Amino acid sequence: MSGAALGIEIVFVFFLALIILHRYGDFKKQHRLVIVATLLAWYLCFLIVFILPLDVTTTIYNRCKHAVNSSPSESSITNGSQSTPTSGNRECFKPWSYIPTGIMPVFWRVVYWTSQFLTWILLPFMQSYARSGGFSITGKIKTALIENAIYYGTYLLIFGAFLIYVAVNPNFSLEWNQLQTIGIAAANTWGLFLLVLLLGYGLVEIPRSHWNGAKKGYLLMKTYFKAAKLMTEKADAEENLEDIMEEVRKVNESIKYNHPLRKCVDTILKKCPTEYQERMGRNMDDYEDFEERPNTYPTEKGLVKLHKQVIYSVQRHRRTQVQWRILLEQAFYLEDVAKNETSTARQFVHTFQPQEPENKVIQYLYTPTVEWYWECLLRPWFHRILAIVLAAFSFIVVWSECTFFSTNPVLSLFAVFIQLAEKTYNYFYIEMACFFTIFFLSICVYSTVFRIRVFNYYYLASHHQTDAYSLLFSGMLFCRLTPPLCLNFLGLTHMDSSISHKKTEPTAYTSIMGSMKVLSFVADGFYIYYPMLVVILCIATYFSLGTRCLNLLGFQQFMGENEMTSDLIDEGKELIRREKRRRQRQEEGENRRREWKERFGNNREDSARSRNVQADQKESSFTETNTNRPVASKYTRANGRNERDRIELLQDAEPLDFNADSVSEDPLDSDSGRYQPGGRYLSMSRSRIFDDV
Repeated sequence: MSGAALGIEIVFVFFLALIILHRYGDFKKQHRLVIVATLLAWYLCFLIVFILPLDVTTTIYNRCKHAVNSSPSESSITNGSQSTPTSGNRECFKPWSYIPTGIMPVFWRVVYWTSQFLTWILLPFMQSYARSGGFSITGKIKTALIENAIYYGTYLLIFGAFLIYVAVNPNFSLEWNQLQTIGIAAANTWGLFLLVLLLGYGLVEIPRSHWNGAKKGYLLMKTYFKAAKLMTEKADAEENLEDIMEEVRKVNESIKYNHPLRKCVDTILKKCPTEYQERMGRNMDDYEDFEERPNTYPTEKGLVKLHKQVIYSVQRHRRTQVQWRILLEQAFYLEDVAKNETSTARQFVHTFQPQEPENKVIQYLYTPTVEWYWECLLRPWFHRILAIVLAAFSFIVVWSECTFFSTNPVLSLFAVFIQLAEKTYNYFYIEMACFFTIFFLSICVYSTVFRIRVFNYYYLASHHQTDAYSLLFSGMLFCRLTPPLCLNFLGLTHMDSSISHKKTEPTAYTSIMGSMKVLSFVADGFYIYYPMLVVILCIATYFSLGTRCLNLLGFQQFMGENEMTSDLIDEGKELIRREKRRRQRQEEGENRRREWKERFGNNREDSARSRNVQADQKESSFTETNTNRPVASKYTRANGRNERDRIELLQDAEPLDFNADSVSEDPLDSDSGRYQPGGRYLSMSRSRIFDDV
């Protein structure tokens, strides 16, 4: 099993990152480079989290082996072809997930420096490239370089400040390893600053969200609140799109097909929605000699700005439309849950059938009875129990963050658990304890990254509605947060020698980070005492201080006892009721049409089929009678009919004489003396009626 666990986790984490990215990104519409860069960033960060427990167990085994080899009373127990080092009553058993020496340092070095290259150089450049409205690759690259000049200059300034500090200090000599450590320290300091902020929010909000998930009334009211806010955003997005499309229409009408900027206009039109493209079309009707007219056309810079606005407005409009449909389904389902809680039949009844057909296996297993028991009875208790477990984990994390610097006695609970398992060399327990610890820390941090929203510039929207800028920005955050998160985890478990103050073999991950003693104020001060601020952040999150501040600033937030919240809940409830009535009328109309078709459709088909049969029979009988008639009578009848048609054609072809003495309305019937209702014959002359006047 040597190295097999590492290979299995590498493959598993890749598919995990791919599935999560597929939920938020759109593989069909977004650029491939954006998808590949974001996938690589997420994959490397998730990989660090999953592989670090294997590094811990391998380090514990190496420490045991080193202690046995350095002990004077060493011996060995031979089992077949394998030898197990022993020292007195202590035996060093090789863990099942042991990774051979030399693999982990190379692995961590590749993963770490690749993630740092992504977060500090490539991803910021790709962000500016993705948001650029240029029409050529060269133009987009130029825009990205200009926008990132200040960005890169700031980091160079910070690195220069650290470099000057080390150069002025006479106790240190500038070497490549020390310069590398300074760069790592600067990156981890920035990441730890943001890490504590996100961790303090997630430690409280995640257990509270699951506890509130057991309250159906709470979830329904919050959904109404979201519906009111989303409707406002949806209307704003539609209005913004209309304004942008109006500008595009004016540009499309002003720039003709022979203009040099016409290709830019065509590129903009391709980014517009289909209905607007069909409405505007391509303006190729008129030819204009633009060289002889004054220059009243938009410049290329203006078209670049318009192109950028079109991309943003179309993405926002599409996202709000999809989110509105999803929110409607969620509101309808919560209302169904509230109605079915009082049902005595114990079968879940949906107001509307799901639009997408479910899997047959799910339909067979997840019956209406099972759904009723799960939604109405079991699910609330499941959320309550899960909230209590997560709250206990949060308390352990907060306690350990405040006491992990104490080594005698050991107060960090995570360090106590690991040291107890290390004495018995229970590697499976060590791996599980390390995995759940770092997994919980990662969930608290990463879930906050998925939840936060910076206006409309950064927003991770599910169901393939996240734009390229937000995907790349999330990859940057993950790459910056994961290294300090892992260092913080090693500090909580006292696997970091700089925290435990023991001369033991460090983990391979810590060896890549280097010794932070180069910057003593960072290693002995900031890394130890700054994580204690998580207590203040947890208290602020528990009392919703951030939510209250945003509400005072005019950003409507969901608060239980607030007049603005109540008004938005009522507005959202009315919107949901209106959409529900509209969908009910639509389904009733479809049902009536379906019933009408089932009831009368077959009768119509039968009657039409019978009429066709009768017509065929009549036609066949008519042909039989015609064949049995004499040939002379047949030709006589045909000749008479042809003669009448010929007379009509000749009469229509002759020019009319408006000065004639008499006008007959029907020349064919003039000889017959047909009588009109007025008492006059058609053959009677009308030219001298008014001669005596």
